[in-house]
Amino acid sequence: MSSKNKNGGLIYSTNSDLDFNTSNDNEFETLPPQQQQLKVYLDRKGGSKLVSRINGFIGTIDDLNELGSNLKKHCGGGGSVKDDEILIQGDHRDKIVNWLTSKGYKAKKAGG
Repeated sequence: MSSKNKNGGLIYSTNSDLDFNTSNDNEFETLPPQQQQLKVYLDRKGGSKLVSRINGFIGTIDDLNELGSNLKKHCGGGGSVKDDEILIQGDHRDKIVNWLTSKGYKAKKAGG
C-alpha cells in the first residue's frame, strides 16, 4: 500500500525494501539555442481570438519563462507560459520566427 502527494512523489509506503529517492528528475537542463527545435503554431482560443503558440523548448521552467517574457516584449502583446508552451496573443508567427532565428534558435512555422 502506498500514497502519493499532489506532485506524484511517494510520501508513504508499507514496502520496507523501497528505496525512497528524492531527486528531481522531471526538470531538464536547458539546451543551447542552436540545439532547440521550436515550432510556432497559430491557434484560435475562445472563439475568434488568435494565439501564436511556441512549443518544443527543452529546458528549465525559469528559462522558458524568460524566453516567453522576451517574446512578449518583442511582439508588444500579452501572453503566458503554461504546459511547457509559450502563448502570445495575436498572429505574430513571422515576427516570432525571425526573432528566434536571430537569437540562434532553430524555429519554423508549423501547422496550417
